[in-house]
Amino acid sequence: MAFHIRCHPDDISRYAFVPGSHARAKKIADHFTNCRLVSDSRGYMVYSGYVDGIFLTVSSTGMGGPTTAICLEELGHMGTDTFIRVGSCGTMQDYVDCGDVIISTGTFRAGGTGNNYLPLEFPAVPNYFLTKELTNAAKRLGIKAHVGLGSAGDAFYAPREEGARDILKQAGVVSGEMESDTLYVIAAVRGFRAGGIYASDGTSTEIKPAWGHEAYLQGEENAIRIAIEAMKVIAQKDNADSAS
Repeated sequence: MAFHIRCHPDDISRYAFVPGSHARAKKIADHFTNCRLVSDSRGYMVYSGYVDGIFLTVSSTGMGGPTTAICLEELGHMGTDTFIRVGSCGTMQDYVDCGDVIISTGTFRAGGTGNNYLPLEFPAVPNYFLTKELTNAAKRLGIKAHVGLGSAGDAFYAPREEGARDILKQAGVVSGEMESDTLYVIAAVRGFRAGGIYASDGTSTEIKPAWGHEAYLQGEENAIRIAIEAMKVIAQKDNADSAS
């Protein structure tokens, strides 16, 4: 049994969603049938259940790299090898509004945890095929999604160098959140498949505005639907490959 996520391997799927928020983990689990709470330990809420006969798991990670790393490592020890982070994010781009969905193609490494695994020169990028399935799922569901690079740092209130955000905006960075750099770096080291999809909870000029909350909640649900649809296809393709 894992030290922090107190689960047995039989309770955990090969396929896991890893949102930061405990409430979002429950929202994802609400899409499962025969769902049960597997563990509530040390801030990790873990649910497992089924979607169209496919066994799936969701675990909240909390905020930032350290807790995300523990979640990924311990789920990996129990057999999970495919992860989709379903998160919230801010944005640096004027064309992104509250509630817009963003699919990640890579992350500027501004956090600290991943540095204990790989040097900063190593890129933090998601699995190509998983990312492709996320974009395909958005198209099938008729949900608009921005696709692009993000930035992830795990010190929300830390001082920022003057002009640093402007440079990232100029470079086309779309999203800002706290976990994807750790997710992609650990996935590279451990041989996992990982991807990320987010709902924007702000604009380029406002962080989490109250007026955008309802739009954000709809965007969160859209991101969940896309992630589940993509994970289903990945699992179905894996099953087909193993049967051939």
